[in-house]
Amino acid sequence: MAILRHVLFVVAVYGLLGLMGILGLPVVIWSRDLCYGWMRAYARGVIRLARLMCGIRVEIRGAVPRGAVIVAAKHQSLLDVLVLFECLPRAKFVMKRSLLYVPFFGLYSWRIGTVAIDRESRGQGAKVLREVSAQNHEAGQVVIYPQGTRVPPGVSAPYRRGAAMLYRQLDLPMVLAATNAGVFWPKHGVIRGPGTLVVEFIETLPPGLPGAKAMERMEAVIEPASARLAETAMHEMARA
Repeated sequence: MAILRHVLFVVAVYGLLGLMGILGLPVVIWSRDLCYGWMRAYARGVIRLARLMCGIRVEIRGAVPRGAVIVAAKHQSLLDVLVLFECLPRAKFVMKRSLLYVPFFGLYSWRIGTVAIDRESRGQGAKVLREVSAQNHEAGQVVIYPQGTRVPPGVSAPYRRGAAMLYRQLDLPMVLAATNAGVFWPKHGVIRGPGTLVVEFIETLPPGLPGAKAMERMEAVIEPASARLAETAMHEMARA
């Protein structure tokens, strides 16, 4: 039953992507703002599918960032990306370049000004700084994943310097966010539920801290908070 539910959910998620991707092509050409709204509608649709098909409820904790800020977030699943995209007023993601080649998703992401990087190439940190700085006149929330990739709950991975470099260069507040999304849709595994998927905005670092201090604080705040959320979610599923 779990495998069947996973297959049906994945088919629904990517079927919706294809349908909205085709119907929204005029939107891509016409307006960046309309394109952004169309992508938020897709994110909202997937969140609703997760609720209806898998019993996964979404809860946002803490004050949702507004205005020009950096959001340094834990990344465990496609679901946490979509939840951030849906709840933030104007998210601007830093993502890996290969995602630009995903049908429809890549086109729409490019249209709204997502910054794409090749993690294997040198000099990508400077590229991110240039592109995000160039867009910084457009007030929005720059979302970056300090570990650079999806990391399953309970797995350790180093925090990279990119988030701290961006924080220092842009001189903006940085909001730290934790999640337990990987419990519900792990990197290599089937969709699970029911339960409560949480994205929690925990703490805001003021501008101007040394880069090393910012990195230290990111890891010290995000990791235990994400572990706590994951443990709670697993207990919740065990009781269901």
